Amino acid sequence: MKRKQWIVAGSILSIIAIILIGLFILKGKEGQKPGGAQEDRSTQQGHVNGAPPAAPKPPATKGQGQMSSMPGMDMGSQVAQKNPSTATGREAPMVEIPEDAQKLIGVKTVPAEVVDMARTIRLTGRIDYDEKLLYTVNTKVEGWIERLYVDYTGRLVKKGEPLMEIYSPDLFSAQQELISLSGWKKPEGVSGVDSMLDADSEKLKQAARQRLRLWDISDAQIDRIVRTGKPERTLTIASPASGYVVKRYATRGMRVMAGEPLFDIVDLSRVWVVSQVSEPDMALVKPGLEARITVTGLPGTVYSSHIDYVYPVINEQTRTLEVRSTLPNPQETLKPQMFATVEISVHLGKRLSVPEDTVMDTGERQVVYVDRGEGMFEPRAVTSGIRAGGRREIVSGLKSGERVASSALFLIDSEAQLKGVAPAAK
Repeated sequence: MKRKQWIVAGSILSIIAIILIGLFILKGKEGQKPGGAQEDRSTQQGHVNGAPPAAPKPPATKGQGQMSSMPGMDMGSQVAQKNPSTATGREAPMVEIPEDAQKLIGVKTVPAEVVDMARTIRLTGRIDYDEKLLYTVNTKVEGWIERLYVDYTGRLVKKGEPLMEIYSPDLFSAQQELISLSGWKKPEGVSGVDSMLDADSEKLKQAARQRLRLWDISDAQIDRIVRTGKPERTLTIASPASGYVVKRYATRGMRVMAGEPLFDIVDLSRVWVVSQVSEPDMALVKPGLEARITVTGLPGTVYSSHIDYVYPVINEQTRTLEVRSTLPNPQETLKPQMFATVEISVHLGKRLSVPEDTVMDTGERQVVYVDRGEGMFEPRAVTSGIRAGGRREIVSGLKSGERVASSALFLIDSEAQLKGVAPAAK
């Protein structure tokens, strides 16, 4: 019984819903008829009076009557009719940002100015030997090392200190020749032949002494040979300079040939600082620039020098160019292979520049937004140059005194991109 009552109640509700829907539909149709009739009457009246009928109002576009993507910004007209023309005769593209919107998003502008630009370049470097104070010890005759005085690397030697004793058949025969010539006695006669023989003997004796000198035999050893009248089996090779033995090739008993290197000795009273310059800075670094040098191993100590030489070849692996400075090292506190930092101040002269954050670099070109007044900003492509002291040189595209946006640049550029406002082609 209850089931039948529910079925009857549902049927009644369905009939009521259908009636209500029909009434709403009829009411909507009646509301449209007066408007249509009015439009027909206005059209007929226009024809009767002889005037052409008014054109129907176009429907509003999607962009009109809507808020801009940025509060307070009216971007309906992107290029104003009063925009100045570009060099090609076309109107410069602009994006409009009302003053209240500028305050809201924090837009600020700065002028392009001609200022003195200076740049500080920081380089990494190392302490190295002064190659002008590097000596290689060798012999000028063939022989054998019978005694070695300097038998380890790193030893400090003084100029004239013995390094080794060498036996050489050529040196032994040269000693005998000198002894024989030194034993020549001047004849008692005064004939012309005797005078000639005496003069020739003296010349030969001096030639024998000179040959031993050229073989690096000291005058003290030569005088001892002449005084004793006996040739020495081995002769001593002395150090040609004071310094540290950085390489040792000689060992006891080894056979040496003429010109074969035996020791490398370096004087550390003066050292080089060799630094690496990256490719973008290569054109700025030149000989004569002042350099401020600090060494990692000696904190708190600052050395003043200047660039002595710029090497002509780029390192293939690091893609850097080496430059060299010289430092005195009387106390030998600077050790080779120490790490150093070199600061070079480069004065670039007066150049047209803007703050570095006013330039947007897209990868293909650089763009600034020029303030044209009355809320209009012109996106303009520029050619930028070097960067120094937080500023960026402008080679072309801007004039001194023109103001460019320096803050909220990303928001301005986003609006320009959304509205299709792009810099005019150069």
